[in-house]
Amino acid sequence: MTVVRSRLSDAVHAHIDDTLAATDRSLEHDYPGDSGSRQPIHTVYLPADRFDTSTLTAWGAQALEAVGTRGMNHVCELVGAPEGLRRQIADKVNVKLLAEPIEDLRLDFEDGYGPRGDDEEDFHAAQAAQRVSDAVSAQKCSDFVGIRFKSFEQDTRARGLRTLDVFVSELLAHGALPAGLVLTLPKVSTTAQVQAMVYACEELERAHGLEPGRLRFEVQMETPQLIMGADGTIPVAHLLHRSDKRVTALHYGTYDYSASLEIAAAYQSMEHPAADFAKQVMQVAVAGTGVRLSDGSTNVLPLGSEDNVDAAWALHGRLVRRSLERGYYQGWDLHPAQLPSRFAATYLFYLEGFDQAATRLKNYVHQLQSTIMDEPATARALARFIDRGFACGALSSQEIETHSGVSIAELKALAYPKQHLTRRGTND
Repeated sequence: MTVVRSRLSDAVHAHIDDTLAATDRSLEHDYPGDSGSRQPIHTVYLPADRFDTSTLTAWGAQALEAVGTRGMNHVCELVGAPEGLRRQIADKVNVKLLAEPIEDLRLDFEDGYGPRGDDEEDFHAAQAAQRVSDAVSAQKCSDFVGIRFKSFEQDTRARGLRTLDVFVSELLAHGALPAGLVLTLPKVSTTAQVQAMVYACEELERAHGLEPGRLRFEVQMETPQLIMGADGTIPVAHLLHRSDKRVTALHYGTYDYSASLEIAAAYQSMEHPAADFAKQVMQVAVAGTGVRLSDGSTNVLPLGSEDNVDAAWALHGRLVRRSLERGYYQGWDLHPAQLPSRFAATYLFYLEGFDQAATRLKNYVHQLQSTIMDEPATARALARFIDRGFACGALSSQEIETHSGVSIAELKALAYPKQHLTRRGTND
């Protein structure tokens, strides 16, 4: 056996470990990676006083009614599905609209609700909590549900805090908080507003005897001040690491952000260069943190004449696909008629890329000869792509196991190795 000579002493190794101890702690604490939990593909915004236990069923029925006699194949064609995939996608979308038309529902007390009297908003905040509790108990609620309250800007701060307080308190009066509870803080301009929300969550947890950290929230990116602050820094990166790990997602607000940059209304869009710049900054800021991203919405609705409906579906499908290709796996929907194009475009994205992703993953896992030499990071990306397709219903477990040669459990371990090792270590 060849003698291996090493010149670096144990003292040198120890010195380097000491030098990098802070880096090691930062990487572990600040960049834990994706948790592997499900991310919804869309968020539906609904004025808070319009929600009840029939909402999900009604939205699914209205989505199917919008498709009408022309059939889901027609929508699939409009979003760019090749003829060979249309029937498969159409069948899956029809099932989705009947079983789970809304993945994430936000009862809106902000722009979609507007200014009301305090007594009226108090009533609706309590009513929303009661109806969410009823819907969860009746299994007629989306897996993710919550409220968007008014912002922490000076004029609306007290009202936003009171609505948050009433909603959470009333929810708890009717039982445990829903597992998929989501709270949305809009129109954030500074890290201080996020820190104020952290404090509000801590106080609500103390008041109700909740486990510390139970209340978490999304931040809506609607102001340029989060992209570049007055001091020339990028506040969105700072706020993630000053939120006590309570920020779960950043949601881009298409129209508020565009208007704040004085972009004319006719050109405000998810694909405007200003939008792309903001979303790229957000994407870099969240990388490795486990915080999710959501794109915004289009306000062009599939309503009116058949030509208008077709144009809106084609536009929506293209924008959904564009977001997915850029690593934004979630967006907003504002009307039931947008659901067919949302699901059709999303399913097309995963089905169109599935064969190649499954083959490459199979070759990597089973060390089969291939013209593509994938590295572990790429294998993770392939596994996460397939896992996302599975979570939203585009891909079945049988399809995945047959074509990739891995089980769903193995897929999860490949997609989220750090979390898998942590869980395994805990179990051991």
